[in-house]
Amino acid sequence: MPTYIVSAAANRLTAQMKQEIASRITESHSGATGAQGFFAQVIFQDIAQGNHFLGGRPLNADHIYVHGHIRAGRTMDQKRQLLASIVSVIADAATTQSRYVWVYLSELPPSQMVEYGKVLPEPGCEAEWLDALSTEDKAYLLGRG
Repeated sequence: MPTYIVSAAANRLTAQMKQEIASRITESHSGATGAQGFFAQVIFQDIAQGNHFLGGRPLNADHIYVHGHIRAGRTMDQKRQLLASIVSVIADAATTQSRYVWVYLSELPPSQMVEYGKVLPEPGCEAEWLDALSTEDKAYLLGRG
C-alpha cells in the first residue's frame, strides 16, 4: 500500500544500507500508522552523475530524497511522526546529516489505488480487505512479514 521511493546518487547507498533503510522505513510506517509491515514497499533509484540539479546548478551535496505515497486518512500527528522517523532512519543508515535528507509524503485516496486486484481499504479497515483476498494472495502477503 505505501510506496517509498528513495533516490540518491548512484553508488551512494550500499546493499547493507538499503536493507537497513527498507527495514526501518517499514517499521516507521507500521509504528506511525498501525498498518502491517507487509503492506510497505521501498524502491531505490540511483541518480546518475550530472542528472541532479538544485537551484539550477548541478548538485554536489549528499542529498537523499524519499517520496512516500501513502493512503489518505492518516492524522497530522501520524504524518509528523512518520516524517521525523524517516529522516532519522535515512540519516542514521546512510551516515549523513539530517539536512541532506528530504522527505515528501503524498496522500492518495484509497479508492484510487488497486493492489492484488482489489481497491484498497480506508485506514483501519485492512483486516477486512485482507480477508477478502484469495487464499493464495493472502498467503503471499502474510509470508512477506
